[in-house]
Amino acid sequence: MMETISYLISHADLFLEATVEHAALVASTLLIASAVAAAITLACLQSRRAANAAVELLGAFYSIPSIALFALLIPLTGLGETTAVIVMVAYCQFILVRNALEGLNGIDPAIIEASRGLGMTPAQTLLRIRLPLAAPAIIAGLRMAAISCVGIATVAATINAGGLGSVLFSGLRTLNVPKILGGTVCCVALALAIDALLRTVERLVFARTGLR
Repeated sequence: MMETISYLISHADLFLEATVEHAALVASTLLIASAVAAAITLACLQSRRAANAAVELLGAFYSIPSIALFALLIPLTGLGETTAVIVMVAYCQFILVRNALEGLNGIDPAIIEASRGLGMTPAQTLLRIRLPLAAPAIIAGLRMAAISCVGIATVAATINAGGLGSVLFSGLRTLNVPKILGGTVCCVALALAIDALLRTVERLVFARTGLR
């Protein structure tokens, strides 16, 4: 254990750089994935049947191993961050869209009818009523997607996407146990930090909406 701590301290710059790179990859993925999921969710709101079909299709896609998708995309987009982001964005869709639809469609119909009775348009109802009430479910989905991205981004090091995965695989190739443990600790710490940040946002949203 002391050897690992000593290695972490003496190679702090290596782990810090890899952690920042990993976090940047996850952050860019979540931004793009959220925009894509928003578009899919809005399209699915037009039809409950289409929404169910979309969730089932995305669920089937989510079951495909990430390494297989990396391999399929390499001939088209090559090695590196671009391929990693495309695959990670695709994986996020099931979690983000499912949670958003559950939140939006789980609102009491009486509330929707009341907003219509007040003369609100469908767009106003969505922005002022449905989205605020569905926000906790949407943020919970974002939190789960973020944690999933941390793991997939580690595997993405196999296609030269960088991040903490490159540290882990380098340690595995050289059988450097402190390096492996150090990379693992940083991955766990990053996942916990992201989870804590989004949990704080989630609690703030719950407090603002008055939901529990």
